Amino acid sequence: MREIIQVQIGQCGNYMGTSYWETISYEHGLKPTGQYDGDCCFQFEKINVYFKEKSGGRFIPRVVLTDLEPGAIEHIQSGPLGELFSPSNCVVGKYGASQIWAKGYYSEGENLIDAVIDTIQREVEACDSLQGFQFTHSLGGGTGSGFGTLLIDTIRETYPDSIISTFSVYPYPKENNSINEIYNSILTNDHLIDNADMVHTLDMLSLQQIITRIEQTNNIANTDLNYLISLAMSGATCNLRTPSVVNETLRKLATNLMPFPRTNFTMFGLSPLCKGGSQIYSCLSIAKHTPAIFDSKNMLTGVDPMSGRCLGATAIYRGRFPLGEAMESKNQIEEFKTANSSFFTEWLPDNFKTTVCDISFKQTRVSAISILNTTAMQELFKRMSNQFLKMFRRKTFLHWYLQEGMEEMDFIKAHHHIMDLVSEYQQYQDATIEDNFGTNEENELDLGVDSRADTEPE
Repeated sequence: MREIIQVQIGQCGNYMGTSYWETISYEHGLKPTGQYDGDCCFQFEKINVYFKEKSGGRFIPRVVLTDLEPGAIEHIQSGPLGELFSPSNCVVGKYGASQIWAKGYYSEGENLIDAVIDTIQREVEACDSLQGFQFTHSLGGGTGSGFGTLLIDTIRETYPDSIISTFSVYPYPKENNSINEIYNSILTNDHLIDNADMVHTLDMLSLQQIITRIEQTNNIANTDLNYLISLAMSGATCNLRTPSVVNETLRKLATNLMPFPRTNFTMFGLSPLCKGGSQIYSCLSIAKHTPAIFDSKNMLTGVDPMSGRCLGATAIYRGRFPLGEAMESKNQIEEFKTANSSFFTEWLPDNFKTTVCDISFKQTRVSAISILNTTAMQELFKRMSNQFLKMFRRKTFLHWYLQEGMEEMDFIKAHHHIMDLVSEYQQYQDATIEDNFGTNEENELDLGVDSRADTEPE
């Protein structure tokens, strides 16, 4: 079995990760204690990808929970899912990162990194054939950003042939809890470009807007945000956890979505987005779901995907669709592609995969999710750049990072790296089938195939 190990980092990463385990435990027929209570072999067939079996038929997640302060993990351990996680896989520090990336990456992070890597190594040794790692973290806080970056860098160096996938929450500064969030985001994103194979972006502004629209209230609970994230994570991983012939491993998913190694950022579109059990959405057909998962209102990243061009995409339809309708899913996509031809790149043939999974989201009979790699992602990075420059030009709060041993040049290089990425996205957006990117030394963009994605696309 091709196993995947999840690493949850910081308060946000642990809470969203725990919500994910609650969601997929239900989908796999597991009780909160880890006992199997399902009645469908479909649930059980690939359960070992994310879970390992212990004595007494109990299943526990392949996960490491870590934080630089103990509060969040202690809360999880005392909560409804506390019995699901192995206590030996919870690694905590004492002092936290004080919302500063440099503390998470250097001083406080260095004190904890060896213990976390030892725990991850123990999980790796329990695998028959590890395929990769899945990280959950926020780019805003000091632990999720700084310590998360340190862990990703260390895992890339320690396990260079494994796929690294992240579910990364991008903050929205107008609603921030920390004035340092944009510094933390820029510094983390700089490392994600080079050391992650897939970065699934989750934008806090979009998440809040969706919850406000669904619940008709401005009083947004973190549990609602985490549940929405868990639906996206569940949809993105369902092919990895259930029998499938499309994108059934992390490597195949990365190969099909990422034609170029640096454009490794994706966004999600979900349908339906409604209160659980809403009957009006309970019988939506594939034809209705298809345009919905490309609608900007249903995107978990604050970017309109149709404003760019598609570099890679997959659509996953979940639930008990009529057989004839399920078989027509590819035709529905072809009709959508014809009607929206400007969104699709003619020089990237067969860059859209579709599949049907029998298990839907917890509270809907049928559902769908899109995973999109589009040049419109540059809008997210432009927004980050503008916010960063407003603070950096005045050296606002920069001294907290310099005190940890960083230099101003570290920020300048990180910003340049992101602006280079914006230019690369724009080049692909403007490209036509006649263009030849070339491989000469004057071409500053690395357009080669990533050695970690050496499997042929399906």
